Amino acid sequence: MRTSLRPLLVVLVVPLAAALAMVLTAPAPATADRVVIGGHPARMVEAPWTVALASRALFGEKRSGQFCGGAVVGPTTVVTAAHCLSRGVLGMDWRQVKDLRVIVGRNDLRKSDGVEYPTARVWVNPEYEGDNRAGDIAVLTLGVAVPAAYTIPMAGSGDRAYRPGEKAAVYGWGDTQGDGSYASALRTASVQVLADTVCERAYPGNAEGDYDPRSMVCAGLPDGGRDACQGDSGGPLVARGRLVGLVSWGSGCAVAGRPGVYTRISAVADLVAAHG
Repeated sequence: MRTSLRPLLVVLVVPLAAALAMVLTAPAPATADRVVIGGHPARMVEAPWTVALASRALFGEKRSGQFCGGAVVGPTTVVTAAHCLSRGVLGMDWRQVKDLRVIVGRNDLRKSDGVEYPTARVWVNPEYEGDNRAGDIAVLTLGVAVPAAYTIPMAGSGDRAYRPGEKAAVYGWGDTQGDGSYASALRTASVQVLADTVCERAYPGNAEGDYDPRSMVCAGLPDGGRDACQGDSGGPLVARGRLVGLVSWGSGCAVAGRPGVYTRISAVADLVAAHG
């Protein structure tokens, strides 16, 4: 799920649980339930650090119980969006979800390959506020280490990967049409890192959201057409081989003038290190 205004799936969407209801309405406030819109199928070997957060008890068996995405940034450390573990998405306190799993190495959620890891520890940023959506980060610690090849480095402050115009890719299993058509197999969409001024104009603090360049990064295409959407929330935005963002929120999916907003990884790297 993308906080939305929408959760992310590669076809441009927003957060998943909330998205199921939101996707039937006009663009609303920014949320993180998106699927990759305007994207194409991805092979897991291309993005082995892309993971699915799942709970069959809450979301059923059909797609392995997937409700959000995430990224592996260390042997036992997975990052995702804080809103993915909110009551708005889960319908309950995340501590009550007894079958929370991180699925690694599974491209098609209808299958049983890859590994489903239980979480040994979960930290959700207590400073995250749904109203302004700043600090949308949560850290899941696995009880068993994943192979080094399944991790991706985080982009630090000043990294070239954040420069406007840099090519980037967003990954997810979210809504691919903006109408609740969730993907079963992993998808990706090619986008561009956009200048902060672009998102500040799009989201100046009105009903559609408030963009904060200190904690957020903006990505999409000037004319729209590619984006994350419902169900993609928490999934990775990657540029220059490094993790630069996590699907967080946006207004609608792949709408011109309404780019996707991501948690800026450099802004939360210290929190990840402290709680990973």
